[in-house]
Amino acid sequence: MTVTAAEHALSVRQILALERIAAGDPEVVAGAGHLDRPVRWVHVAEAADVGVMLSGGEMVLTTGVLLAGNAHARTEYIESLHRAEAAAVVLGLGRAFPSPPEDMRRAAERYGLPMVVLHRPFPFAELTEEVQSRLVRRKFAAVSLSEGIRTALTGLITAGAPLQRLLDEIAAHSGCPVVVANLAHRVLATAGERSAVDDVLRDWERIARRAGCADGADWYRAALDGRGERWGSVVLCGYRGDGPTGRLLAERAAEALVLHRMLGGAAHTWEQQSAQGILTELVSGVVPARQLLPRARVAGLPVNRRTFVPLVVRDGDPAELGRVLRLLGLCGLAAELADGATAVLLSLARDQAAGPLTEHFAARLGTGAGEQAVVAAAEPCTAWDDVAAGLREALHVAQAAAGTPDVPPVVRLRDVRLRGLVRLLRDDPHVQAFAERELDGLLYADDPGLLPVLRTYLATGRNKSRTAQLHHMSRPALYRRLEAIESLLGLDLDDFEQAASVHIALLAHDAQRG
Repeated sequence: MTVTAAEHALSVRQILALERIAAGDPEVVAGAGHLDRPVRWVHVAEAADVGVMLSGGEMVLTTGVLLAGNAHARTEYIESLHRAEAAAVVLGLGRAFPSPPEDMRRAAERYGLPMVVLHRPFPFAELTEEVQSRLVRRKFAAVSLSEGIRTALTGLITAGAPLQRLLDEIAAHSGCPVVVANLAHRVLATAGERSAVDDVLRDWERIARRAGCADGADWYRAALDGRGERWGSVVLCGYRGDGPTGRLLAERAAEALVLHRMLGGAAHTWEQQSAQGILTELVSGVVPARQLLPRARVAGLPVNRRTFVPLVVRDGDPAELGRVLRLLGLCGLAAELADGATAVLLSLARDQAAGPLTEHFAARLGTGAGEQAVVAAAEPCTAWDDVAAGLREALHVAQAAAGTPDVPPVVRLRDVRLRGLVRLLRDDPHVQAFAERELDGLLYADDPGLLPVLRTYLATGRNKSRTAQLHHMSRPALYRRLEAIESLLGLDLDDFEQAASVHIALLAHDAQRG
């Protein structure tokens, strides 16, 4: 985008508001409805054929001394200014014209050309100097801003900064909320002061229709396209500066975002990043769920009168999960959280059966991966405020089910039983101390194979034949190992309570180590 003088011109109205011109007692006598015309330059001219010397956008200053006594010349003068697309004409009253000539005024009104008369003597040189200096400063400021934001954003891109960091920089330069949306007007990312962004998202449907539709509005949108494909837009919402600067900032932002996307700096699509931000903040609880509701809505998740089903899939691919959602016609968000866990938030109509649909979703995942995927599910909820707790429950169930044999395709809190409870309490210092105390003699034993044998023995319900089979050893060899374990721990594994105690300690030990 090239910064031109016309883009950063002063309007006729702005020039008339200058303190210096007030000394001439200006009065608009024609074309009052066109005072927002941009003035590219100020030109002092007395020649009757001044129009041939203009290139458009000039404010012409004259005393009309060569036009006195010739009505035809006066109307032709106004017509020539109109043909040359002059911005306005300023007539200094004096010896040539002690009052505004009516024929010039009528012609100017007919052509919509602002005509201003100065009732008191005024040195044109002062006005010319004032306006020219302001125009030069505005153009220089525009060029500096353009290059400054381009340099800042290019530096972030070359440093591998994520999308959010670029948007934060754009918001800092513009001082207003910044929104990236796809072609369906679904919000992919935002930046700016949180309360201002929330206000925008609550009214996003109206804003999406309004942005960039009218000159002079404080919403500026620039298209995001590259290699012949358009995929969205960036919108400055409520920019308080002048229009040309707002358009410049939007264009610079679009250039940077297109470059960021084309260079492939992000591991996931912007849609996936949007879902990841929403689901991660729900799980963390740092942002209240109620504040995330507008973001979820504008990201395309139906939220009114819906049933929400929080799910977590271990080692799930968000792109594959999203594909299955679309294949089944289900509405939802899918995003990777951490430690190999991928969250899915289903949004179902109230008359849809959550249980069978969840089972069907899990079954379709299995067919794509070649083996049955395990999906951890929380109880469905109809209140948005309960979604965060549901996601945390599903994450807890997924962690507790990891490594647990014979779990169903859709595993719930009731399926993880004691293992789930111990994992829930794993960070409690009392539980940690209990595990260390119960296993102290075994954790640092010379034979590292004793702990896996104990784990298998307890997991199989103290079935010695099954344990020996799983560890590929004879029964006598297993007996010797069990005796060594009992000796180190100082307990009798045939005693149910003692065996249960060490089993709980072992579950806690394993949970603490992930």
